[in-house]
Amino acid sequence: MDPLLYIGGLAVMLLVWIKVKGLDYVIIHQRWIFVCLFLLPLSVIFDMYYYLRAWLIFKMCSAPKLHDQRVRDIQRQVREWKKEGGKTHMCTGRPGWLTVSLRVGKYKKTHKNIMINMMDILEVDTERQVVRVEPLVNMGQVTHLLNSIGWTLPVLPELDDLTVGGLVMGTGIESSSHIYGLFQHICVAFELVLADSSLVRCTEDENSDLFHAVPWSCGTLGFLVAAEIKIVPAKYWVKLRYEPVRGLENICKRFTEASQNKDNTFVEGLQYTLDSAVVMTGTMTDHAEPEKINRIGLHYKPWFFKHVEGYLKKDLTAVEYIPLRQYYHRHTRSIFWELQDIIPFGNNPVFRWLFGWMVPPKISLLKLTQGETIRRLYEQNHVVQDMLVPMKHLQAAITRFHQDINVYPLWLCPFLLPPGRGMVHPKGQEEELYVDIGAYGEPKVKHFQAQASTRQLEQFVREVHGFQMLYADVYMDRQEFWEMFDGQLYHKLREELGCKGAFPEVYDKICKSARH
Repeated sequence: MDPLLYIGGLAVMLLVWIKVKGLDYVIIHQRWIFVCLFLLPLSVIFDMYYYLRAWLIFKMCSAPKLHDQRVRDIQRQVREWKKEGGKTHMCTGRPGWLTVSLRVGKYKKTHKNIMINMMDILEVDTERQVVRVEPLVNMGQVTHLLNSIGWTLPVLPELDDLTVGGLVMGTGIESSSHIYGLFQHICVAFELVLADSSLVRCTEDENSDLFHAVPWSCGTLGFLVAAEIKIVPAKYWVKLRYEPVRGLENICKRFTEASQNKDNTFVEGLQYTLDSAVVMTGTMTDHAEPEKINRIGLHYKPWFFKHVEGYLKKDLTAVEYIPLRQYYHRHTRSIFWELQDIIPFGNNPVFRWLFGWMVPPKISLLKLTQGETIRRLYEQNHVVQDMLVPMKHLQAAITRFHQDINVYPLWLCPFLLPPGRGMVHPKGQEEELYVDIGAYGEPKVKHFQAQASTRQLEQFVREVHGFQMLYADVYMDRQEFWEMFDGQLYHKLREELGCKGAFPEVYDKICKSARH
């Protein structure tokens, strides 16, 4: 009877705990048990499989031949859709939980799913300085291969699981974007299968309108099957300077100065309170001072945002040398700072030493296993937003974020936005310096309401001619959405290419009512 009494006692304690804390609290704050026991090992297996597969295919040079077959198969599926009468819109058949977006699109269940299993690096052309890749190639694959042969992307967005297709059809940014712009601005060619099943290549000079309209279109003009992206020579180390700054006005001034300085290869800011931040500037180098080397990617190292916070607490300006690939994925292990809400003790030295090599859990697996209760609670009590605003409005934007949501740290990433005719460009005809303000975490304002608070931020961003990243929850109505984004070229091409009956409008894919 002793074991039964013991189990009964634990059950009673659990029920009392749930009674005191509430079921919602227990579901959210004890999720780490399931994550540590199941999702971390599964994530390791996923990564091992995909990296081994990518390495074998590239070494055997079989990717280009397989690519042509896959393109023909996509064309076949589109022709079958037309033959069946084209009664519903089409979308990619990739399960919604596999994407890095917070939500899963409801349209996956009602639209015709076109299977696009294209995840290979096709060619690295060092003479032209481009890499040709399929849409499901992710940033982890890209850095693993390119860095090993002395090359890199000019803009290499942070998280390992971000795919080229998502970064092209949505957007991507990195701390080098103050020089090179967004991910779309380092792309030189797109290959798409259109609504009539034809294969089209578009560049700045060939099918130029389509080339400019594809970014931010979220797969509503055609199916991306390949992209050519610029590459640049890489060096082994990043010399990174940490500079604590106090006072909001000083933070904005120093961050703007650093972003305008093109001698800085990398610029990033982490803002920990309304009036305290660390501005980081970096350059690539082949030589490092041994005593200043910090291999931040090793599994037992502190999470990067905590490491940076240490300089703020000490009020210490310092320089470190970090391996390039580890710098690119500096926020990956902690999913920026989101993992602290899932595994509260994840940055504990004991946990890092014993289990840090399995971190992070795959975002896709977190979505797949979150359940309706967690999804609903996160939606009501959690913010994940990236707002892109002109640098000249940075101080007003940070103040607005503080008033409306009060989430820290804030991620500050500058980028150059050139003039253009696609969905996203400056108000005038000259390039303009913008900043991505990323807010990820639990709001600390008492009056926070997900829809109302986000709509206040969206309104502010529209007023300063900024933009909202479309992976996040979008509460704007259709009119407000097209006030924020320039839809002139987009709508023109949807008409010309016969997209209206083949693909939903971009708003109908990204609005809050289209996702759950």
